[in-house]
Amino acid sequence: METRPDSPPNGRAPAGDGTKKLGKRIEKVGHTAEQVWDRTRDSFSEMGDALDIKGRVHRHPYGTVAAAIGIGYVLGGGLFTPLTGGIVRLGLRIGLRLAVLPLLKQEVADLVEGLEDEDVTTGKGQGARRTRTRGDEP
Repeated sequence: METRPDSPPNGRAPAGDGTKKLGKRIEKVGHTAEQVWDRTRDSFSEMGDALDIKGRVHRHPYGTVAAAIGIGYVLGGGLFTPLTGGIVRLGLRIGLRLAVLPLLKQEVADLVEGLEDEDVTTGKGQGARRTRTRGDEP
């Protein structure tokens, strides 16, 4: 069996040129990854400065935490869950009550006022009041 320098008997490539090429590739990939990391970090830093995130956190710490929890909940897949459905239903129920109650209150007040005005002008009804003029004596 004859061995050649380009084909050693143990099936391994000779140390030398191939190892150097692999080392250069690894070094190049590492350098590229470092550049990408630096660009990403700079982009996030610029975005944070533009949005003034640190200032917002100092001015509104609880609101910032609530926003972070909400964003995490949505990104975590909690948007289409039974819990979210229940929260939305409860919110709608409360919101409708808060929106409808003042309207109903105003309508009832207008109705009562209209009935009182009708009783005063016609003199009918149990709670009819007679409006006094200046010339009337009690």
